[in-house]
Amino acid sequence: MTFAVPSPADLSAHALHTFEKMLQTTPTFKIREGQHAMAECVADTLSRADLGECAAPDKAIAVIQAGTGVGKSAAYLSTAVSMALERKTRVVISTATVALQEQLMSKDLPALAAAMDKPFVFALAKGRGRYVCKVKLDRLAGTGSGEEDMFEEDFPVAALSTASQQAIEERRIQLYEHMANVLASGAWNGDRDMLAQAPDGSDWAGVAAERHTCTARHCPKFKECSYYNARTRLAEANVIVANHDLVLATLGLKTLPDLDNCLVVFDEGHHLPAVALDQFSSAMDLSNMRWLDKLPKAMQDVAGKLHLHLGEDVNTVCSQLRTVLTQTQRLVMDMVHDSTDGKDGTLRFPNGVLPETLTDPMTQISAQATGLSRTLEALGVDVKAIAKDDPSQGVLCAQLYAKLGAIAPRLNSVATTAQLLLEHGEQPLAKWLKAETEGGFLNLTAHASPMVPGDLLRQFLWSQVRGAIITSASLTSCGSFDYFLQEAGLSGNKNVTTLEVSSPFNYATQGTLTVVHTRAEPKQAEAYTAEMVQLLMADLKQIEHGALALFTSRVQMRAATQALSGELLDAVLVQGTLSRTRLLASHSARVEAGLPSILFGLQSFGEGLDLPGLLCETVFICKLPFAPPSEPVDEARAEWLRKMGRDPFSELVIPATAIKLLQWTGRAIRTEEDQAHVICYDKRLQLQSYGKRMLNGLPPYAVKTRRADGSVQSA
Repeated sequence: MTFAVPSPADLSAHALHTFEKMLQTTPTFKIREGQHAMAECVADTLSRADLGECAAPDKAIAVIQAGTGVGKSAAYLSTAVSMALERKTRVVISTATVALQEQLMSKDLPALAAAMDKPFVFALAKGRGRYVCKVKLDRLAGTGSGEEDMFEEDFPVAALSTASQQAIEERRIQLYEHMANVLASGAWNGDRDMLAQAPDGSDWAGVAAERHTCTARHCPKFKECSYYNARTRLAEANVIVANHDLVLATLGLKTLPDLDNCLVVFDEGHHLPAVALDQFSSAMDLSNMRWLDKLPKAMQDVAGKLHLHLGEDVNTVCSQLRTVLTQTQRLVMDMVHDSTDGKDGTLRFPNGVLPETLTDPMTQISAQATGLSRTLEALGVDVKAIAKDDPSQGVLCAQLYAKLGAIAPRLNSVATTAQLLLEHGEQPLAKWLKAETEGGFLNLTAHASPMVPGDLLRQFLWSQVRGAIITSASLTSCGSFDYFLQEAGLSGNKNVTTLEVSSPFNYATQGTLTVVHTRAEPKQAEAYTAEMVQLLMADLKQIEHGALALFTSRVQMRAATQALSGELLDAVLVQGTLSRTRLLASHSARVEAGLPSILFGLQSFGEGLDLPGLLCETVFICKLPFAPPSEPVDEARAEWLRKMGRDPFSELVIPATAIKLLQWTGRAIRTEEDQAHVICYDKRLQLQSYGKRMLNGLPPYAVKTRRADGSVQSA
């Protein structure tokens, strides 16, 4: 008997029916026209994508901007999950923040599962580093077998006193013993996030399950492994919630389903370009070389205990590498300090051209580090082979492999960074040196990074993806998708469709946007800040409930904080004085008690904060959130564009600022009942042509103008 394969139209109709049924059976959901339009787009897009083995597969990608309040997760979850079950495939939902992951796992997916006729399993995907390695933990907690002398702790600061090192060792031993006990009792599953108290990063690093330290199926603890047990749960799941970093970092590693054989949703998709740049950049540490001193002994110990032949004089090569790294360290320190008058700072190489003084050292570093890396990798392969052939040596091999793996990432970063610094292409890389003092010690690093995220995503991600949805509340800039499509590597892609779904909120009646015209020009930083702070202080006194003031720099926020007096001192909560969680809890408590409460924050408070109702009745934007190219990658890209006769301000700065402004104003109205005001002290929003473009890309607030004399009129 043969079964007809559902047509795209049938698949789309089935998915849309599931969405509509979910709305009808879930009392808390409201029927919204925009949400229905989004669900239709998701269903149509994912139905048209060919999955699995195909000679010439059809691809389909939808880029959907869904305004605040649309209910985008309900729109894409119901349709994508229903579609996947019907097509007997899976869905990967990727987010940028832990908060959205928690919302999907604890609220949205359970609600969908309760509403759907057909059952499905969902699971959260995390990187290996979030899970404990039982082999490492047993050894460090003193419950495992042997080779204690092989695992010396690599303290980050070599100058720690003996007493300090002993105190750290004692504290860690107690921590590891506690972790081993709760793991053995079954009260803990090995997931770092499930511990009652999260361990310090340096403490956790000693027991984390990392790819370079894992013999996988050849490990005697494989069946008890927290990470691989989690992988098993993922393999059984119909819906996998991940994050952008994990999706890009594990391309081709089989950690997640093959992207050409599943459906993918990128929520908070506006973060994808930045994540791509971060994933494909590289850096080498030129300060701490203790790992390099340990490398030859570690490799010789492993080879000796397992009677293996290294095939290279690692002592000589390590000594040569250390010598050239030490010479480079001095060069880098002098070069940075010469460019900064002896201060910490960053030195970027114009046009991605490495100075001649560094070319020869980096050539040597590249050759020596690459050779050692290959030898280390070959030794690791031999260790795994012994573990496979002789299970009685499984524990020893797992420990020895972990010893090698602890050093491998540092060696690889040196080799990769040196290669990138030497690379010359039609499109240059951003290359820079950095010196910064931390805890009284100078850290020196060398960096290399691609400049254009779209090229990376096009080559490594979209070449694999068949059916995908990219969604966010802020994908358009100045009312157009062009900037995001360019940054995401989707510009000109014939398989891409775009949809803008407006918020159900009535911005014209629910809120106002007042643009304050200061006497000082925003470019006159000192005079503008002084005038803006004076105006802000007067406006803050009018706040009765909750408000949010967003600043473009710490200097600006500090000036406003120092100007607080009287009752405002008690009413203002400043980012950085408490953890974000405690700050928001204090804010909520004050508002609930009927007291005024104003949050002072920077860029991170301009996105992702959900403060409905009285928690945020006014958003103060102290200056347009321009981000002039100051980071090395941004500087390098602007330089490259200028060299080609293009305008980086128009192509990069304005679109990026418009997206931030859309996010910042989006903190004001969060529900259909909210009444809120946005006050922007930057008159360029109305007076400059680019400001008017940004204004046209914002929700349709009732816009007002406040003159320097205090008079207010409708714009």
